[in-house]
Amino acid sequence: MKTFIAVTYENGNVFQHFGHTEEVKIYEIEDKKIVSSKILSTTGYGHGALATFLKNNKVDVLICGGIGGGAQAALMNANISFFGGVTGKADEVVEAYVKGTLEYNPDRRSTRLHTSHTWITRAVVC
Repeated sequence: MKTFIAVTYENGNVFQHFGHTEEVKIYEIEDKKIVSSKILSTTGYGHGALATFLKNNKVDVLICGGIGGGAQAALMNANISFFGGVTGKADEVVEAYVKGTLEYNPDRRSTRLHTSHTWITRAVVC
């Protein structure tokens, strides 16, 4: 059975804010092996629309850094499993997922702080 895994992506690493990712790397997994991968632009997609974007690209699993509650709900509605709080090289975290050794933090959330008309994004553990 084929599985498609998406990783929020920047310069080879897991990007740390799901809703602001400009690229995802999608891996095709078969028989517990990566058989192909491709990098797709997410430009123009926001938090909620990213779940639809992933679903339209047949993604079953998302691996990311911080992710907010609204994005989590959108992914759940799209039947996409997700693993937040992940750091490191994208290829390595997918290998760890396939082997069943992925380290993640299910409580990692992305939040925004508003300071003098500037949005500052940070990841926090709730």
